[in-house]
Amino acid sequence: MASAVAAKTKTAHPVSPLAPKDGFPSLPKIAGVEFATVEANVRYKNRTDVMLARLAPGTAIAGAFTRSSTRAACILDCQAKLKLAAGPKDGAAIIVNSGNANAFTGALGQEAVDAVTGGVAKALAMPVSRVFSSSTGVIGEPLPHERITAKLDDLKAALSDDAIELAARAIMTTDTFPKGASAEVETDAGKIRIAGIAKGSGMIAPDMATMLVYIFTDAKISAANLQKIVSRQVDQTFNAITVDSDTSTSDALIVAATGKSKAAEIADMRSKPAKAFEAALRDVMLDLAHQVVKDGEGATKFVEVRVTGASDAANAHRIAMAIANSPLVKTAIAGEDANWGRIVMAVGKSGGKADRDKLSIRFGDILVAENGWRSPDYSEEQTSAYMKGNALLIQVDLGLGKASKSVWTCDLTHGYIDINADYRS
Repeated sequence: MASAVAAKTKTAHPVSPLAPKDGFPSLPKIAGVEFATVEANVRYKNRTDVMLARLAPGTAIAGAFTRSSTRAACILDCQAKLKLAAGPKDGAAIIVNSGNANAFTGALGQEAVDAVTGGVAKALAMPVSRVFSSSTGVIGEPLPHERITAKLDDLKAALSDDAIELAARAIMTTDTFPKGASAEVETDAGKIRIAGIAKGSGMIAPDMATMLVYIFTDAKISAANLQKIVSRQVDQTFNAITVDSDTSTSDALIVAATGKSKAAEIADMRSKPAKAFEAALRDVMLDLAHQVVKDGEGATKFVEVRVTGASDAANAHRIAMAIANSPLVKTAIAGEDANWGRIVMAVGKSGGKADRDKLSIRFGDILVAENGWRSPDYSEEQTSAYMKGNALLIQVDLGLGKASKSVWTCDLTHGYIDINADYRS
């Protein structure tokens, strides 16, 4: 049945105007990590669509995944495997395909995961419990897993420590540019390096987004401590972005620490090296999250929505996301229309605690509304000029407390419709 899914030529979309001007960044090699890619024709012809990462024995793995109730078989498999103890000499691997999400495919979904992860385990001589898989693409079509397993020998032969950009390209679907970010941490005993890649463009909303993220570091840290850091930082990064309010079946964030750095083990989470490492990892996560928004399908504007003065964190988050997800707000931004009334609407509909007469609204530093009315100094000309920029800030102060939240989104243009109306064709 799976073999009946024909490969198709993928039409490239114009590169987002918000893409990094210098292209894919130069990422440091992470000791203990190798990458390979291959063209398996999972769905698309004439492009690489499978990525394999081999991780050194002893690598610690942490992760965060979609909370969708219809999550894909590979997500369920990864979640189960992360609960298992790993031997100190066990290697690990990550295998990813684009073009097919292997979601909502019944028993065939797990059969495909077992075939792919089992094949990788055999090829790389490691326990299948240490092979993590991800799939992204069309939902509801069986994964032609035999096309992937047929290429495992080629993938093994191609493994290299300097192929991370190729890996970033292989996991793309409607992305218009590959996404990468890195950081380094200096410690008394040595340097810790971090490098990450991501894919994501549409079906982007918290918990997490149609987003695959793989971050690699040579830090020495236990899986338990690495998981604590990842869990702490995911809500401020990947769960603080939205393109279209749609939560995917297939979101995966996997962080792998090989332990190959000369720096001392990060064991005391209150120590200076631990705090520096967490801050650096957060920076990489946030950079990748921002790149996902900047590649939002049809996006021309990158927008931060910053809510301050909230009664508590939950209200700040609820109101910020209501603004960021509003089609009326997002289309006004696309049209460079300084329609602050739509911000008022979004705050009011959010269900969050707000007082009309206490809140204020700013576009950038321009005060547009306060005290339940338009600011007496409001200038339509000045605000309209601000809206022509491609990086915008919408600030709402609720005047009720000290809690705050920033989330990031993009505008909503006709390009989003063009991309999604023919996604399967």
